[in-house]
Amino acid sequence: MRKLEKALKIREEQKRRMPDFIRADAWKVKRLEDSGWRRPKGLDTKMRLKRKGWPPVVNIGYRKIKEARYLHPSGLVEVLVHNTEEVKKLDKNKHIIRIASSVGKKKRLQIIEIANKLGIKVANPVT
Repeated sequence: MRKLEKALKIREEQKRRMPDFIRADAWKVKRLEDSGWRRPKGLDTKMRLKRKGWPPVVNIGYRKIKEARYLHPSGLVEVLVHNTEEVKKLDKNKHIIRIASSVGKKKRLQIIEIANKLGIKVANPVT
């Protein structure tokens, strides 16, 4: 458990140091500002060529520490849940549930109730 806590702290530090990856020419064109990351593919694109003075490009070197990868900040494995049967199959010491956005309010309340009885944490109890 101590090793996992250390890995989570390292992941937070890596996240803090990671640059904000922006789309090529997003600083020139208003409609591209919030469009998210797209890989630069132009022939003469300076970002694709990784030229000095241009924004960084996403690559494998920015990956997080392996032990903490794909985990919730609590250190538990996050599982997407759609119904109460999926909740009953989970272990409270290993998993934290995230209720799917397609689940309605009635079923959401049922899932939360069963999770509380079993002692399983819910990442998004209220929407």
